[in-house]
Amino acid sequence: MADAAFFDSQLFSLVILPLLIFLARITDVTIGTMRIIFVSRGFRFIAACAGFFEILVWLFALGQIMNNLDSWINYVAYASGFAVGTYIGVTIERWVALGYLVVRIITQRDGTALEENLRKANFVVTSVDAEGGRGPVKILFTILKRNTLPTMVKLIKSTNPQAYYTIEDLRSVSSPGPLPFGGGKAFHFPSLRKGK
Repeated sequence: MADAAFFDSQLFSLVILPLLIFLARITDVTIGTMRIIFVSRGFRFIAACAGFFEILVWLFALGQIMNNLDSWINYVAYASGFAVGTYIGVTIERWVALGYLVVRIITQRDGTALEENLRKANFVVTSVDAEGGRGPVKILFTILKRNTLPTMVKLIKSTNPQAYYTIEDLRSVSSPGPLPFGGGKAFHFPSLRKGK
């Protein structure tokens, strides 16, 4: 009887239930954002597990909304949880920095110093002499872990601030053996299958 009275109380309907919906929505949207990131990085199994928990929590939140359609506070809690969950999911992704990137650097002037500095910082670099719209250029290619990107960008800006660079996610790679990254060590891509 006491439990039924509590669930029917104003405290529950105006504070606790909206808070539960808000927290559930934050959780499911955060997981959903991470799931999308896992899919884009090729982590299929982790993405599937995340999808299971995402939907489980979402069903709870949606069920509470459907059982309490007359409460506008629940709608606000639901929408607010979606917004906050999206923000938290993207923040977590930046913090975790999953996956690998391809960085392509084009130098208008001699890129030898930049190439040497990148190699000294243990980045594996492939350089190509090319012809740009204003004359000869050097193109530098490298593959790196996402969490090392700030170090590389800082190095590019300090060595050759006029260099033009692009950054792309690396989804898959085909290699006859391990790919070298930094310090002469060989790293395998655990999430990337050869030829896929």
